[in-house]
Amino acid sequence: MSEFVEISGPDFLKDGIACSALEEGKPVAGQANGEAVLVIRRGEVFFAVGAACTHYGAPLAEGIVEGGTIRCPWHHARFDLATGEASGPPALNAIPCFSVERRGDRVYVLGRALEYSSAPGGNPRRSSTNGPQSIAIVGGGPAGTAAAEMLRREGYDGPITLFASEPSSPVDRPNLSKDYLAGHASEDLIPLRSPEDFAEYHIDLRREVVRGLKGKTLILEGSSQAFDAILLTTGATSIRLDIPGAARAHLLRTLDDSRSIIAHAKGRAIVIGASFIGLEAAAALTTRGLEVHVIGRELVPLERILGPELGIFVRQLHEKKGVQFHLGESPKEIDAKGVVLENGRIDGEIVIMGVGVRPEMTLAEKGGLAIDRGIVVDDQFRTSIAGIWAAGDVARFPYVYTGEKARIEHWMVAEQQGQAAARSMLGKGTRFDRVPFFWSAHYDVTIGYVGHAESWDRIDYSGDFSQGDAAAAYRRAGKTLAVAAIGRDQFLLHAEAAIEREDETALTQMIAPGATQGEP
Repeated sequence: MSEFVEISGPDFLKDGIACSALEEGKPVAGQANGEAVLVIRRGEVFFAVGAACTHYGAPLAEGIVEGGTIRCPWHHARFDLATGEASGPPALNAIPCFSVERRGDRVYVLGRALEYSSAPGGNPRRSSTNGPQSIAIVGGGPAGTAAAEMLRREGYDGPITLFASEPSSPVDRPNLSKDYLAGHASEDLIPLRSPEDFAEYHIDLRREVVRGLKGKTLILEGSSQAFDAILLTTGATSIRLDIPGAARAHLLRTLDDSRSIIAHAKGRAIVIGASFIGLEAAAALTTRGLEVHVIGRELVPLERILGPELGIFVRQLHEKKGVQFHLGESPKEIDAKGVVLENGRIDGEIVIMGVGVRPEMTLAEKGGLAIDRGIVVDDQFRTSIAGIWAAGDVARFPYVYTGEKARIEHWMVAEQQGQAAARSMLGKGTRFDRVPFFWSAHYDVTIGYVGHAESWDRIDYSGDFSQGDAAAAYRRAGKTLAVAAIGRDQFLLHAEAAIEREDETALTQMIAPGATQGEP
């Protein structure tokens, strides 16, 4: 994808670029052989790579260079400067790399270098002679898909069986409540991989439901199959409130859920839940021209995650688009006409329930794995039973930046964990230390969030959210745990890198303690 990157700027093939014009770690955009190219200097080494992120086509020139990677400004994908490999999700495909030649004090970009490939046998830089004789992955979401691909990237050539019972999986789930639901994205952008891709990587994609787990044996419908290693990426399932008529409400988790909402989207929509999923659905349906009402138990939407100031800003953003909130309310019943509240009712043509998810632990419980509000894993995603790993929404893992156990329901985190678990299964694992990132879209405003703060004792601000340019730092005992921002893509990338380095000095300089913002 390159629709956001124009082919323009200096011709690096014909004219090259002066070494003195290249600042350390600062991408310079141009072209070579009719392709958009970035040239990047690291000391006396020069790199040339494709200019567009392979996830949504964002211009990488607006990202940052950190270590040996360039990072996407929109969704924080990472690409290796030397190989082009997508070394961090949500991008799965590599960017092109180009051969570079230095002639005196100028650098020239030649043709494409050997492209990185994750297909079996396509990447001679890695091999894996050790490892399990057979691997099963249960769950076709982001963690499972990313794990299967990483096994091949690392050179594993044994059999991989991916059990993905959801017919449409794997899909780009964040899109289901954002652009696709709003009508701005076509359905052909939703699949993460096609069946042909899995066939190319020699991954056996099976649509069977796994009924049970006994040791390293999966119990299937009418049969069972043993594996050398098993990875559970069973994810989470949407919560349906235990109230009369709850089955009338639409959930929003799968492609079929999103399709169904679109098919029934007319008149007035009632959204139960002022969470991210509920508010993104409200924004999408408002964009489609529906009148939208949002019911939430909290008095300030998203306050538990983002704090009161940013929560008030999000509420006001929706109210300006016509969304009506019913906060401090709980539904008592859903009937044929709408939703009955504790203090009245709202009539509407469609009801969407977005009140959160719960980890899908049925298999883990049947298999006797240790459970604590998720499947308990160590820092390499090994469960309490040897030969079984777990990753993604279902995994409760040690979060290195606080020393606490955490279960994080972010799309990108699930992909990161799937990749880390794959390396661990091959004996190449290291302590998982990626900084979480998620984004939430509300009309033309995107909130980005790096880090993880389940609690904090102060929030410091810079800028003004009402002006679309602001950030918040969530701190506890003087340590910055997370940063949220709108309108500051590079700022968030630098904050992410500073959290990785545990560089509190840099984070304090970015948002000083005691800093405040304008009224939301």
